[in-house]
Amino acid sequence: MLDSRPKKFFIDGPAGKLETVLAKPDIDHPRGIAVIAHPHPLYGGTMNNKVVYTLFKTLLELGFIAVKFNFRGVEQSEGNCYSGNDNGTGEIEDVLAVVETTGNQFASAFNESPPLMLVGFSFGGAIQAYAAQRLRPQKLIMVAPSVERLNVPPIAHPGAGQDMEPITDILIIHGDQDDVVPLKTVLAWAAPQELPVVVVPGAEHFFHDRLHILKRIVQDSCRP
Repeated sequence: MLDSRPKKFFIDGPAGKLETVLAKPDIDHPRGIAVIAHPHPLYGGTMNNKVVYTLFKTLLELGFIAVKFNFRGVEQSEGNCYSGNDNGTGEIEDVLAVVETTGNQFASAFNESPPLMLVGFSFGGAIQAYAAQRLRPQKLIMVAPSVERLNVPPIAHPGAGQDMEPITDILIIHGDQDDVVPLKTVLAWAAPQELPVVVVPGAEHFFHDRLHILKRIVQDSCRP
C-alpha cells in the first residue's frame, strides 16, 4: 500500500519557492494528477481554505494524486503577493510550474503523460481557467470562479475560433446565495459557451454547511 498522508515540500517557481502539499492515493495506479488552486491572496486565501481542503481530500479518495499549493507571496511561498493590477499572470505561471514539476515527478507511474485535472476555488478557479488554455487538461473543475473579476475569456465556446480544440470536460459549481462572486456573473460567462452550471441551493461563497454537497457533486462527476 502507498502512503497517502499529505507531504509538504517546495517547488521551484518563477518567482521563488512555492509551498506545496501532495498526497498519493493508496492504489498502485493513480488515475491522474489533480492540481488545486486557492482563493484570493489579498483576502486571506491560502491552500488551507476549507473548500480547497474538501476538493483535495475528495480527489485523493477518487484515486488522483492530489496537489495543493500557495501562490507566490502567500504564507511560505516566495515572491510578491498578487497586486490586483493584472489578471493573475504570475499566479498562472505558478500553476504551470507546479504542474510541470509534479508531472515530471510522477511520469514513471503512467504509461503516457499523466492525465491532468485542474481545480480551483474562487480566484483559483479563474486562474485555472486561464491555465487550462495553455495546459489543455483532461478535466477542469471551477468552484465559484471569479471569471468576471479576472476577465476570463471563453474556454469552450463552440465558435470561438481557437487554434486548439475546446476543453470539453468542465464542471462549474456555484452557490445561489454567493454574495462574493454573484451567480449571475458566472451564468453570463457560461451561457454563451453552452456550459452548464451546477447550482447548490442555500450555498454561500464558502459553502458553509454545504461542503458535503460540494463533495458529492465532485464525486459524481469524477467517478471512473
